[in-house]
Amino acid sequence: MTGKRNFANVPAVSVILPASNEAALIGGCLRALCASHWSDAGPIEVIVIANGCRDDTADRARAEAPGFAVRGWELRVIERAEGGKLGALNAGDEAARAAVRVYLDADVTVSPELMDQIHAALSKETPGYASGRVRITAKSWVSRAYARIWRRVPFMARGVPGCGVFAVNAAGRARWGAFPDIISDDTFVRLSFAPEERAGVPAPYDWPIAEGFGNLVKVRRRQDAGVAEIAARYPDLLANDDKMPFPASRKLVMALRDPLGFAVYSGVALAVRLRPAAEGWSRGR
Repeated sequence: MTGKRNFANVPAVSVILPASNEAALIGGCLRALCASHWSDAGPIEVIVIANGCRDDTADRARAEAPGFAVRGWELRVIERAEGGKLGALNAGDEAARAAVRVYLDADVTVSPELMDQIHAALSKETPGYASGRVRITAKSWVSRAYARIWRRVPFMARGVPGCGVFAVNAAGRARWGAFPDIISDDTFVRLSFAPEERAGVPAPYDWPIAEGFGNLVKVRRRQDAGVAEIAARYPDLLANDDKMPFPASRKLVMALRDPLGFAVYSGVALAVRLRPAAEGWSRGR
């Protein structure tokens, strides 16, 4: 970039959205973003990184650009032949201009209030991390049963897990350079902040989980492998873990109130323990 920078056009928020073969979902995700209620703190820019796509994800994303332009916002699409979410995140970060960075999965549907509340929570000089109130969604009966218990686990119910969407401000983003090549980017970022630096805003968002028992097991196995990888490679980050107690008495209450849900949840956990971690990405849909 040459010449003087026009600070009036610097966005207030950059949304970084990796998308690999997400043609069926990218339009709905972007339309929900475009419908955000906004306090005119400055424009929003959305950067879609279509990585390793074999479908028309990029074209479908570009088709949503006029709706953003009407609001004075920008939607850009970066196409990468290489797959891999971490590379896509780094490409998005290189292109982003705002101090507040929102990292969003293509299968997430944000509520109209979420972007504005995240921006308000991170409009400060000290390092900050923020996310909204996750609403776990599922279609199959087994995944709905699993979700009924999972959403009541203390970490999910009272923490700021950042599943599918998390955000940081400039001081927070300075805590790491490029995203490392790891399994769990959301855990890595969350544990880069102390519990008191993490803010959960009340606005919700919808986050779908894997469908079917086998896919739940695959994804849960991958989640556990991601946490183990961070413990091995970045042990200092574990000091920021605020994993909340889940006593047997509370589990008993859950089992009595929802025996089917608890059976599915426990069955998935048992299956993960009985089989070694799988290699590669597990989307589950």
